[in-house]
Amino acid sequence: MTDSIRVRFAPSPTGYLHIGNARTALFNYLFARQHRGHLILRIEDTDVARSSETFQKAIVEDLTWLSIVWDEGYEAGGTYGPYCQSLRLKIYEEYAHQLLTEEKAYKCFCLPEDLEKMRQQFLAKGQMPRYDGRCRALSPDDIERQEREGRKATIRFKVRPRTIRFRDVIHGPMSFDGNTIGDFVLMRSDGMPAYNFACTVDDATMAITHVIRGEDHLPNTPRQFLLYESLGFRPPQFAHHPLILGDDRTPLSKRHGVTSIRRYREEGYLPEALVNDLALLGWTPKTKTEIFALEDLIRDFRLDRVSRSAPVFDPKRLGWINTQHIKRMDPDTLGEKVTPFIDPKTPMGKERLRRITEVLRDNLQTLAQVRDYLPIFTDQPIKAEPAAVDVLQSPEAIKVLSEARSLIEDGREITEQKAHDLLKTIQDRLGIRGRSLMMPIRAAVTGKTHGPELIKILAMIDRETMLQRLEQVLHGKKKSPTD
Repeated sequence: MTDSIRVRFAPSPTGYLHIGNARTALFNYLFARQHRGHLILRIEDTDVARSSETFQKAIVEDLTWLSIVWDEGYEAGGTYGPYCQSLRLKIYEEYAHQLLTEEKAYKCFCLPEDLEKMRQQFLAKGQMPRYDGRCRALSPDDIERQEREGRKATIRFKVRPRTIRFRDVIHGPMSFDGNTIGDFVLMRSDGMPAYNFACTVDDATMAITHVIRGEDHLPNTPRQFLLYESLGFRPPQFAHHPLILGDDRTPLSKRHGVTSIRRYREEGYLPEALVNDLALLGWTPKTKTEIFALEDLIRDFRLDRVSRSAPVFDPKRLGWINTQHIKRMDPDTLGEKVTPFIDPKTPMGKERLRRITEVLRDNLQTLAQVRDYLPIFTDQPIKAEPAAVDVLQSPEAIKVLSEARSLIEDGREITEQKAHDLLKTIQDRLGIRGRSLMMPIRAAVTGKTHGPELIKILAMIDRETMLQRLEQVLHGKKKSPTD
């Protein structure tokens, strides 16, 4: 075994990586890096019916995309493997046999209908359902007879009546009454381990020193403490962080909208923005800073500053954080980041894309939004928003566009300085200024009423394209520039 900090992230490959699970992975990663310890990735795939290799690969891809790098485990190897529970069945069988031999566990032949009847009886008394221990007293002859008849047994752990106490790093001292637990299953009749047994054996034999996980696992912890004690292992330290809630203060789920890291990737969010936002869900930094790079989080993160109160996930805050990270990117890097979101059929040289992203940088909330802006800077048709169409209906707007057309026809390609001079000339000739001057030109040339600085846009659009868009409005009886 080892004295160094060892934490683990142990997802079940039954779906895409959820925001809540990603935060758990992040907390483990930050804690490990801060203490120069090790993060282990373990795959808990004993739910054969629901586990999928597709989801397993997707989880690994999404963790890698988030820059949550594990030191040991699935695909990385290590001395404590294998790191998929489906490959560790013999290990569980050996420890289950040990508990049976030491009479700390026993075989149970109760049928599902027996267990359901037992459950209903407890509920009728107003008590928490639990196994009543009826198979504890089976004699060796009874067991042999049942097995001879072909009945499959589960293996149950004998729970001694006692109070189970431990200290949680986040919640403080915890106490559980062992009388309410009941004899729980270690191995199912199909030969697969139950969660608490497999988890305890894995954490113990992989030398895990700290278990950082969601507080939905808090009721599992007393059972695991009993197993550590019975198997002769030293328990790790536990830290149960609160679960993320939706805006209705119920656990975050699909009914609240997008909840998978994969979907946020596809919508153009930056991994550093997601990591930034996930860290702030429940963790309070010492300063009022909200924008963090990963190295800052490694330096500043503390488990004892994780709140006991459940945080509420706010997609708007994530959008704002993503915007801040985009603004901090240099144009070349941003150009590389937006490239996957651009239609390959759109001709776009690297230098021109760099100049366009430099113009757009302050207006992008997600990388995917580049698709909405890109037609502006090409000779592609643009689709005017309803608000832009409304702007172009006024006589004053037509005057502005007519003057702009005449000035552009008389000039050469537009630079930022020429665009500035053009707007100044229109203002002086027509006495129209501010929004009344800028908005009609923006609406006609971009099809939008909001966006990057107009002068920068005008300097990035081909002169012929700009004239064509003005003509479409002026000769279209004041309709949208795409009509």
